[in-house]
Amino acid sequence: MTYDVCIVGTGAGASGVAHKLVEAGMNVVMLERGGFYKEEDFSKDEIAYCKREIVTPSFEDAYHTIESLRNGKWTKKSTRDTESTYFNGNIVGGSSNFMSGYFHRMKPKDFKLKSTYGPIEGANVIDWVSDYNEFEPYFEEVERLVGVSGEITHFKYHEPRSTKNFPYPALDEHPISTKIDDACKKLGYVPYKTPRAILSKAKGERSDCYYSNYCGSYGCSSGAKGSSRASLLQPMLKKKNFNIITHAFVKKLIEQKGKVVEALYVDTKTKEEKNVQAKLFIVAGQAVESSRLLLNSKSKTFPNGLANNTGQVGKNLLFSGGGIGSGQFDENSMALKELMKEGLFVNRSLCDWYFYEEDGKEVKGGIVDFLFEHANPMTKATKQRFENGKVLWGKELQDKIYHKLNKTKQLNFEIFNDWLPTDNCFVSVDEKYKDAYGVPVANIRTGAHERDVEVGRFLAKKAENVLKEMGAKDINSSISSAPPPNLQAGGCRFGDDPKTSVLNKYCQAHEVGNLFVTDGSFMPTGGSVTYTWTIYANSFRVGDYIVQNQKVWL
Repeated sequence: MTYDVCIVGTGAGASGVAHKLVEAGMNVVMLERGGFYKEEDFSKDEIAYCKREIVTPSFEDAYHTIESLRNGKWTKKSTRDTESTYFNGNIVGGSSNFMSGYFHRMKPKDFKLKSTYGPIEGANVIDWVSDYNEFEPYFEEVERLVGVSGEITHFKYHEPRSTKNFPYPALDEHPISTKIDDACKKLGYVPYKTPRAILSKAKGERSDCYYSNYCGSYGCSSGAKGSSRASLLQPMLKKKNFNIITHAFVKKLIEQKGKVVEALYVDTKTKEEKNVQAKLFIVAGQAVESSRLLLNSKSKTFPNGLANNTGQVGKNLLFSGGGIGSGQFDENSMALKELMKEGLFVNRSLCDWYFYEEDGKEVKGGIVDFLFEHANPMTKATKQRFENGKVLWGKELQDKIYHKLNKTKQLNFEIFNDWLPTDNCFVSVDEKYKDAYGVPVANIRTGAHERDVEVGRFLAKKAENVLKEMGAKDINSSISSAPPPNLQAGGCRFGDDPKTSVLNKYCQAHEVGNLFVTDGSFMPTGGSVTYTWTIYANSFRVGDYIVQNQKVWL
């Protein structure tokens, strides 16, 4: 059987385009490396989710090599040795199952960074070939179909909207949110309710949030979280023209005469090699793995990897600049009964410095999100093992853990600012390192631009001011150039020039007419926001383009 469309991946970048194509009547198949989890399959097992082994490949099956700068030299280490992972959820729905759902729109200037602020030495900043006005209707479509809750607060850098408010009211809040508001008012800051891809009211077969206290890093057992699985793919399975093949690791895309003709995959349960034939192929396996797939899909026409005769695949990889900080609150800060309330969200953000002045001119800044330390008691307890350089044991350790879990609350902040694209942040493959199926693994060089850290530290100071005004203790922050593996984009940037980009404006490969890439790979810059909302919006946008031009391929 030859499908109309084969999509590699099932996350945010895959699901929007799949939704559009299936609704238009195309026969669509998706290939997913992992299994299919439904709401009833998601537990709140703290140990299992600390290890993440139930939702990511084992290190025996798959891993990456990471190049980091050490003492002026690039040093390569395997994640098998470091036991870190750049996989973020290999099940239907991908990492969207495990996100916290912080949804911020990019701003109009984010699409035109180079023309607005000029070039930055050592950074490969370019303007997008699309603008905010083209994306805005799709941001709104995500709000409705995926489900975004919130409340519009008009602040200095609020982006234009085609609707007056979010389709779902803001989620219930913890009492500490009022203290944040009061502190910000005294400081002259303007906080706003963080938009979340979490339902505050039921939608179809999806229940509203029941405030389980285990959201970020955990699968949602109510269906309230806006994962691609819950919001788009599960309902689509009722369609006869849609199918998901699970436990399918795609080894290679087979090219003939300048077109992709089939996807070669391994059934990870039986270890049997199989293939899927289609007229159109869409890759959306998250940025690192999408670049890896193209680089490993070599042929006579493309000896350096599919759609890579100009050597751009894997280049200009993006993560997110910024970092984290925290402060401690106890019964001296607010009533213990209120402080220790479980499950309710903080839902406060600051956008006052998305753009700010430096040396008399406007520069690009970022966003601050406030949230509680994750509820997982395993992580909290583990952190109590030491005090003043001494290992604690017995009753002393028990008392400290009890106090941590029952008498204090840690309020965190997260900083998001641009990770500037550079020549030293990219994906490549190395024949010396292969996975269990004999496929070269992705090698990730993680070089960051020094400006990322400068902006992050500026924003962290502003966030610390809020915690100080609230009366927090033990305030600290950590801003570094270390990449957050859960926030990936770039590697197949879009643009008008085939010499400097992999994809055109609609995420179609310049060199392969029936190949699209619709995860975050297309992004030349990332804005100072988490990427998922933009990835969803772009996936819907590309879906419309394919539907409107389907006669070209079908």
